[in-house]
Amino acid sequence: MSSPSPERLTRPVIGEWVDGIDIPVMNERVVRASAGILFLLGFAAWLSGAITGDLQYMRGFGILFALEMFLRLFIGTRFTPTLLLGALITRPQRPEWVDAVPKQFAWGLGFVMALLGCLSLGWLGLPAVIAQTICAGCLLLLFAESAFGICVGCELARRFSRRKPQLCAGDTCTYTPPRRGERHSIH
Repeated sequence: MSSPSPERLTRPVIGEWVDGIDIPVMNERVVRASAGILFLLGFAAWLSGAITGDLQYMRGFGILFALEMFLRLFIGTRFTPTLLLGALITRPQRPEWVDAVPKQFAWGLGFVMALLGCLSLGWLGLPAVIAQTICAGCLLLLFAESAFGICVGCELARRFSRRKPQLCAGDTCTYTPPRRGERHSIH
């Protein structure tokens, strides 16, 4: 029996090692559940701000979202509240393992958007519409991830990174859909 490679001996900050897969991976079902939770909280805060003009809930969500992304990127995916809750919710489902590196890029994008939103509401003192627009963009990305399984940050990483992802959600790394009007086949 061969010994594990040195990089497999260390626990990755983002993702986890799974037997039979040589790269750190994330469970896509957990990530999508987490995105749905964050979307629900963020949309409630955004809508409250849009209706009442009071941006306190949006500020609170911005801080929570930035903290969540910070934890995922720098402390570890094992310690983030919505990923833990997403894992609890999706526990009875079979995991769908995806490459962790594109998720890292997507979460970095989310972290930057959260910081921009928080800065625009706080220190920069920009008009509320700017922060609401940034927040709406972030919510759109969360909705695309949770509802449709489309990770825009992952797609950007796939197109522009030097190391192409090996495992993508829905097998989009290797799957070519049929042309319009053609039927899907299982071959």
